[in-house]
Amino acid sequence: MSSTTVTVCKPPQKPIIPGRSVFLAGSIEMGKAEDWQAQLTSILSKRQLSHPLTILNPRRDSWDPSWVQDITNDQFREQVEWELDGQDKADVIAMFLHPDTKAPISLLELGLGAASHGKRKMVVCCPEGFYRRGNVQIVCKRYGITMVGCLEELVEEVVNKLEA
Repeated sequence: MSSTTVTVCKPPQKPIIPGRSVFLAGSIEMGKAEDWQAQLTSILSKRQLSHPLTILNPRRDSWDPSWVQDITNDQFREQVEWELDGQDKADVIAMFLHPDTKAPISLLELGLGAASHGKRKMVVCCPEGFYRRGNVQIVCKRYGITMVGCLEELVEEVVNKLEA
């Protein structure tokens, strides 16, 4: 059995999605969060899925922390719009909230996605130790979103949603 064809798309690249897709939402905070996106991508690349897979990874290789975070900054606006569009287009949103981060934008994305995408396409990994884990638990329960405690469980739930 061979592995699935996996394409990774990062901003500012425009995604082309020939099969199924996963958006990797969650902690980045350069230097605080491990590169869980690379770990999840590696694991999914070794899995046998019934469709080609496009992974939408917002961890931009050319991110510049000096960018002014304002709508008037073209590069910043492009990044945020890429992320919002990617979440709308994706078949599955996989969110990982790393315990060593605050992840305010990820929490914003959880709030945006919970009511609109909810259990249909979101899976949240929120390990013990994340400072707002209780809030995340309640939001996930309210909107029927599967919440898991480790990366391995996140992978399994993502695969289940992709194959459903």
